[in-house]
Amino acid sequence: MMTASGWSANQFSSLLGVYRSELGLTESAATGLVAVYVLGLIPGLLAGGPLADRLGRRRVALTALVVNLVSTVVLMAGTMATWWLLPGRLLTGLGAGALLAAGSAWVKELSSPPFVPDAAPGTAARRAGLFVSAGFASGGLVSALIAQWAPHPTVLAYVPHLLLAGGAWAAAYGAPETAGRPASAAGAPSAGYDRARFRRAVLPLAPWVFAAPTVGFVTLPGLVDGVSGWRTVYAGIATAVVPGAGLLVQPLARRLSARHRLAAAATGPAVVVAGFVLAAVVVTGREPVLALGTAAVLGAGYGLLLSFGLTEVAAIAPPERLARVTALFWAAAYAGMFAPYVVTLLSGTFGAAWLMGAGAVLAGLTCAGVAVQGRRR
Repeated sequence: MMTASGWSANQFSSLLGVYRSELGLTESAATGLVAVYVLGLIPGLLAGGPLADRLGRRRVALTALVVNLVSTVVLMAGTMATWWLLPGRLLTGLGAGALLAAGSAWVKELSSPPFVPDAAPGTAARRAGLFVSAGFASGGLVSALIAQWAPHPTVLAYVPHLLLAGGAWAAAYGAPETAGRPASAAGAPSAGYDRARFRRAVLPLAPWVFAAPTVGFVTLPGLVDGVSGWRTVYAGIATAVVPGAGLLVQPLARRLSARHRLAAAATGPAVVVAGFVLAAVVVTGREPVLALGTAAVLGAGYGLLLSFGLTEVAAIAPPERLARVTALFWAAAYAGMFAPYVVTLLSGTFGAAWLMGAGAVLAGLTCAGVAVQGRRR
């Protein structure tokens, strides 16, 4: 289910070139549809987390996956009328948001005692991120390959997600519920969580979780030369490279989170700084190979930040608040997906290279601020 959620997000991103060329969407309209996904996702997260704590992870996650599946059908209708793309992307975000909130908590609890008595500390908290990243990597690449060589790309490219989501729903239907009735529902006071730690360590880093990768697979592929005729496949490769790099750094992320918490908080944004510096070079030289390497660096930063964020959330949230606090983290993280839209709006005034440099400076300031707060605590 988590893989299907990630797949639904990136299957659209690699089709942006097709929508521009075949349906006549402008650059700002195509990039804006990426941002519309976030407008649906954040309310889905903020509603899905409390509902999963109150009604159970299983019920909310299964319902959210149905919405996610329906959203793909609506996007397929966008071939006949482009206005269908807007509600399709909103529904994609809504379903994916609720699924991330409920599913992350469900995966975490199914990967912990008593379901897995010998689970290693921290492993459960990162599995949801791993499966979402796998969906990000595969969804964009598969849809791009279909769009490049198959007929009717804006329809057939969505068929794999329909099969994946349907199969995931059937497979997950028999999985057990993990959440008991919250104490607050019975009238007893609910346990809180360490809000100060969440506010100082998690929230400042969360937007960079997706600001970095979306620049890598949405912005950079449209700013390189030498890929004429292969731009769709190139964009699909970029959407696979970014989360693929995030998956590869997971062993390092696990070790840092387990042994060096402050280093784990600083390493992710430091890698993002390096990625934005390279991105400034890419948009100046427009070299496609270097752009893919830069996308990999940004993806590594994404993987480190995501692992740190989910591990922190699992550490500070009690079971009856886990889905709610997880949803807050995902909502703050997905706010970073507006980054490509901001770059598109401002690039005519400031230039893309300057904007990439500004991103590096902001990420560096965030890294320094979190490090200072961590030492004080």
